[in-house]
Amino acid sequence: MGSLAWAVALSVLSAASYAGAAVAQERLAENRHRGLGRWVVALMLTASGVGLHVLALNFGTLAVVQALGTLTLLLALPISALRYRVRISLPAWADAGLTVAGLALILSLSVESTEPALLTEDAGRYVAFLTLAGVGVLTTAAAIAHSARWRAILLATAAGIAFGIGSVLSKALLTAFLDDGARAVSMFLTGMVVLLSTGGYLLGQLSYRGAGLATPLATVSVANPIVAAIAGIVLFDESFRFGFAGRAVVAVAAVVMTLGVIGLSRRTALPVSPPAPAEPLDFPHGDRLQGVSDH
Repeated sequence: MGSLAWAVALSVLSAASYAGAAVAQERLAENRHRGLGRWVVALMLTASGVGLHVLALNFGTLAVVQALGTLTLLLALPISALRYRVRISLPAWADAGLTVAGLALILSLSVESTEPALLTEDAGRYVAFLTLAGVGVLTTAAAIAHSARWRAILLATAAGIAFGIGSVLSKALLTAFLDDGARAVSMFLTGMVVLLSTGGYLLGQLSYRGAGLATPLATVSVANPIVAAIAGIVLFDESFRFGFAGRAVVAVAAVVMTLGVIGLSRRTALPVSPPAPAEPLDFPHGDRLQGVSDH
């Protein structure tokens, strides 16, 4: 099996794990977060999703692996349909088709660099501090924003940047470990991965407050792969086939995928149908599908 095939397979399994974790978290919310078994299942599935995502980074470009992360939204669509026992609507199928079409184009044109995805300590520190500065500016802007919608978009963008760069640093750390062993792994960059991942998760949860889930979920799902793909091109010399023409096609594919992701986020962030009166659902903002874009 080629590297791209491994990247796709591991990314799909990672997305499935995240989608399963979302279902477990949803049921926890329904039961007022009671039930040790559901907590264990949610944590195990989330940990599995993270591990598979990191492994996938070793086999594919950041553009491919991060874009495939949006499959979590795609998998959440049939899960929601089964959960509420309704059919998937034609608009939802159209959104799924746009997402898959965009992904297929990106997959077909992506080319892994011939050089290992390594970062020097200085370059890693520069990327980390630049990321922290960008996240800080967006978070500050969100704090003074008067609109709940803009506050959510700014926080979700910050979360997407944190997740995207966290994956970039994870790829560099994994490459260093596989090439030269544990002694080559930077403790600073390891700490930054933990900080960015944790910070991204918290910012994502904060973005849900007062603005619903659809807008923040779409923003994180779009910002994450775009930031990671750009960083992969700049830092690791990742590229696409056919030069400028290939990049133009990928840009169009990214727009197509973005439209699909936005539609999917709207349909998976809310119940597909209203719950029965005898069993009211009271979901606090952030509980439904939390963790869907956390890779």
